[in-house]
Amino acid sequence: MTEVSSLTGRLLVAAPALTDPNFDRAVVLLLDHDEEGSLGVVLNRPTPVGVGDILASWAALTGEPDVVFQGGPVSLDSALGVAVIPGDEGPLGWRRVHGAIGLVDLETPPELLGPALGSLRIFAGYAGWGPGQLEGELSEGAWYVVESEPGDVSSPRPEQLWRAVLRRQRSELAMIARYPDDPSLN
Repeated sequence: MTEVSSLTGRLLVAAPALTDPNFDRAVVLLLDHDEEGSLGVVLNRPTPVGVGDILASWAALTGEPDVVFQGGPVSLDSALGVAVIPGDEGPLGWRRVHGAIGLVDLETPPELLGPALGSLRIFAGYAGWGPGQLEGELSEGAWYVVESEPGDVSSPRPEQLWRAVLRRQRSELAMIARYPDDPSLN
């Protein structure tokens, strides 16, 4: 078995040629990546459902837009909280994933985490890959792997995140940010 270099905490940015509608122009934050597979959340798929409609106690702690995001096509009936907490130590009910980004235990009383939160976003479902599946997609060129920044989790304009993440790259990837939505109209 080949060793897998962890991409936990990095972003997967969908290549324009990726044809799966679940991931068209998606930006995925990888929360876990090892030899057993990968799990992440799509950062730029807001839904019309308000956080207060499903998790009222957490609504006051989420940023704008204060809606639930579709984290991916798997387990849409489950919720994940992803938060940015500055500093070295996180509070009880938060598990560091990478840098200041971590997962929130949504069973924890919000008032215990609220004072420490820099930002919080709620996701319905997640994106998942079995062992070796993501590596196969990467070798086919379906995704670009780039560094995440804490602000990616709470972007106030998630519909612009795909272009913004590509534009900040110091490589030829920055040019892909200008790729037209429909190349046939070019």
